[in-house]
Amino acid sequence: MQAVAPLAFDLPGVDSDVRVDVPPPLPAARGPVSAALLSALTKPPGSRPVAPTPVIPANHTSWEDEDLQLALYCCYELHYRGFQGVDEAWEWDPDLLRVRADLERWFDAALHDLVGSHTGPPPPPPTPRPDPIPVPDQIRAAIAEAEGPSLSAYLEGQGTSAQMREFTVHRSAYQLKEADPHTWAIPRLSGGPKAALVHIQSEEYGDGVAPDMHARLFARTMDLLGLDSTYGAYLDLLPAATLGSVNLISYFGLHRRLRGALVGHLALFEATSVVPMARYSRALARLGFHQARRFYDVHVDADETHQVVALDALAGGLARAEPALADDVVFGARAALAVEGRFAQRVLDCWGQGRTSLLTPLPR
Repeated sequence: MQAVAPLAFDLPGVDSDVRVDVPPPLPAARGPVSAALLSALTKPPGSRPVAPTPVIPANHTSWEDEDLQLALYCCYELHYRGFQGVDEAWEWDPDLLRVRADLERWFDAALHDLVGSHTGPPPPPPTPRPDPIPVPDQIRAAIAEAEGPSLSAYLEGQGTSAQMREFTVHRSAYQLKEADPHTWAIPRLSGGPKAALVHIQSEEYGDGVAPDMHARLFARTMDLLGLDSTYGAYLDLLPAATLGSVNLISYFGLHRRLRGALVGHLALFEATSVVPMARYSRALARLGFHQARRFYDVHVDADETHQVVALDALAGGLARAEPALADDVVFGARAALAVEGRFAQRVLDCWGQGRTSLLTPLPR
């Protein structure tokens, strides 16, 4: 019998940069809801109520509510790495899930308000057509019509080293667990869409080679920029606009009923990746951080293929297989555009005013 070569992740010495994500410490509270939640998490599950129902005025749908975005982020983080000193049984504690559901009702209202604010006046009722516009074409049209500042163009042309480091800290909230939120969709799909998603995710995880995992490549970029690449190290510095961009993917990913929106979100990510990733790479080169470019260069190469697979085989395939999810797929893409646009606008506004885009400045 012919011997079978071991997989790359079984070979000794392949992953010389062995690192395990340890849970980060609990962050500092930013208001009454996050304070009650974080206090409860220091106790055994079931030993005390988590928090009262968040009191959210009817007209309060601010996307950048620091207290509520942090509280929801902490609820979601229990499904990823957890927190130091927090009993893992909190993940499915009924009282915590009640509070999370309250927060998600606020989040959903704020999200729809934000997406609506980026799309202009509501369109007239559609005229029934025998040939509806394919979902991939709707996503491409949304990308073409999107307005707002380009963070990647700014960093490429005039960003400073300090601003590049701040941007990297913002992105660490997602990139250090890159692909994990979208992977929730795999068991919820079937057939062609599932195969398309697995194809994309496999490359995100380095095709089984640990040092090539995109999250690991981003950690290396942080190291080369003199930043702390420990998972969750900068949570206390991340503003609500940044937390909300990560909460969005977790919200879509942790609810089976939102699998269409999750697919649309990923399709939008892949379809809009190549140009900005190339700009970030050139920005690093201009600033002298040549060795830190690999994370971005890998995405430029991979996403040339991923954008086609994500739009046509994944998003389009899901809409054809489950037509009832077509509108959700498009909404997920539009939500990603709106949330990323809000994030970019906030960062550039702060820099334009000569101040940090984080809650507190990074050490020099």
